[in-house]
Amino acid sequence: MGDTNVLMAQELSEAPTAVFQQQQALAEPLAELVARLISRPPQVVVTCARGSSAHAAAFGKHLIERYVGLPVSPAAPSIASIYGGGLKLKDQLVLSVSQSGRSSDLLALTEGAKKSGALTVAITNAEDSPLADMCDIVLPICAGPERSVAATKTFIATAAALARLTAQWSGDKHLQSALDRLPERLVEAAALDWSAALPSLSEAPSLVTIGRGSTLGIAREAALKLKETCSRHAEAFSGAEFMHGPVSLVEAEYPIIMFKPTDAAAPGMDELAVKLRRMGAELFVAEPGEKAAGRLPVLPPDQPETDAICLIQSFYAMAVELAQRLEIDVDRPRHLNKVTSTL
Repeated sequence: MGDTNVLMAQELSEAPTAVFQQQQALAEPLAELVARLISRPPQVVVTCARGSSAHAAAFGKHLIERYVGLPVSPAAPSIASIYGGGLKLKDQLVLSVSQSGRSSDLLALTEGAKKSGALTVAITNAEDSPLADMCDIVLPICAGPERSVAATKTFIATAAALARLTAQWSGDKHLQSALDRLPERLVEAAALDWSAALPSLSEAPSLVTIGRGSTLGIAREAALKLKETCSRHAEAFSGAEFMHGPVSLVEAEYPIIMFKPTDAAAPGMDELAVKLRRMGAELFVAEPGEKAAGRLPVLPPDQPETDAICLIQSFYAMAVELAQRLEIDVDRPRHLNKVTSTL
């Protein structure tokens, strides 16, 4: 996991505790929310988020669309904050996802959604924030203080909270039981050795991350962390969309990290991996299996969405090591602050 004096390393190690503690904290507000959703079902879910929270929201989009069957769409906060417009969201569900609960553009869109008659829900680490005060229901992620600029445990805790919402809303017992096992699995995931990728990643100024289904939000979050903590340009793609143009980027000195899902999307990712290797790609695949060149170790499969959360925990641990190898202060990324204010 790297130097334990590094705040990012300390905080990713605290993620299992956050996920464990949120189970009790979320019991009452989740019960209220699900009761309201069942009594007055929405026809669409809208998410409002930025940065790592937006990637967690993308993970939530997959969860809700797969298990509940409702379409989920990310909102453009600038519609409210810049253009002064509003969305017609009466009786729909709006999930505003924010670690700090203080970003002005998210507040503007959420306020407009509430005025239009939407059921507004804050998924946040700050229960005393303006966003929490504004929303009908607050789902605390229980991550506690996060001092490193790069969000780790808050992303994991947010993803877990969205999975808990989905499990209760859909009544999926397998997902619910997997969430009970998640804290222990996160501890194990952080200890996995992804150092085989470090030499290539440290030499490459640009790279690609690929995911699909449960791992697409994970790939997006990994690409962001490579930029903000390691000063490496990284772009995330769906395994399907990568073949529609971006595949032209493939060359031996352009590393690709593939986050393989453990569900029905896996065979397609296997086929893509074969194609990429034939093209000469320097490919690293996070997947189950025996130790092999280009394979990053993962935990034995348990449940697809919680497996995906474990993948980002392993990645975070590697990112700390990569930053140290590059002599970058992972806790103080240049030009960044903990709370970002956008119009």
